[in-house]
Parts: sequence; C-alpha cells; structure tokens
Amino acid sequence: MAIRIGMGYDVHQLAEDYELWIGGNKIPSEKGSVGHSDGDVLIHAICDALFGALALRDIGYHFPDTDPQLKGIDSKLLLKKTMQIIREKGYDLGNLDSTICLQAPKLNPHIPQMQETLASVMEVDPSQVSVKATTTEKLGFVGEEKGIAAYASVLLVKK
Repeated sequence: MAIRIGMGYDVHQLAEDYELWIGGNKIPSEKGSVGHSDGDVLIHAICDALFGALALRDIGYHFPDTDPQLKGIDSKLLLKKTMQIIREKGYDLGNLDSTICLQAPKLNPHIPQMQETLASVMEVDPSQVSVKATTTEKLGFVGEEKGIAAYASVLLVKK
C-alpha cells in the first residue's frame, strides 16, 4: 500500500509544580502536564498516530510508563525514535495535522515554534506539520483546567 493514515489521541492531567511541555517546547504556565515522561501530550498523540498508521500498536507498547529508564524523558527523543521505526518500515511522513485542547494559557504565540521543533525532530519540512489549538469553552476537564488533550492525524507515504 502506497499511503497509510493514522490517528492519535492523548490526555494528561494538569497540576501545579509540573512544567508544561507541548510540541517539544516549554510553555510558561502555572500548571504543567503530569506524566511518566515530560508529559508532552502533543508529541504522545503524534507518536500514537504514526504507530497506528502502520498498525504498530501505540506509544505505551513501545515506550511503557513502567520503564524506569523513561522516567522524565524528553518526548522529542520518543518522537525521533518513532520516526526511525516508521522509516525502517519503508514509510515517511506526508503530513501531520494536530490539535491541542487547552483552556489556558493561550497557545497561539507558541505554535510557529512548535511547528519548527516538530519538523526538526521528524526531519521534515515545516510545511508538512500543522499545529492548531483550541479551548473547550470552559466545558469538561479541559475547560475546567484539570487536563490537556491532543489529537493528531498523519499521512504516511511509501518511500
């Protein structure tokens, strides 16, 4: 098959005394993302989309939160390894479309840097990486500022 499509989704709790990492960038915030790694919800959703496109299970299968070596790991390293696996299977990224759901802080000023960072880690052109952000209009756990969610869709093309 010449093309494959994958979808990823991830959620993390927000809490004080944690850093907020999104798309490989530290975002100034009073609350951060709780996780075994750095808690980068966007990168985790992207990894899930990439693995899913090739039916390779999910991020937790490849990088389990029970592995003490992964405690506090920079999620950019997980994304880099994921891309290596995808390329070893004979595929490359066509494009990525992603959405971050977060009530606060506003992410619009940070999106261009997220796109650049993700493109650099994935070794693709920034024009292949779409990052969008939205609130949930104060509804649900995102709106109540208890958590953050991210969605990612990828198109992979056979090399």
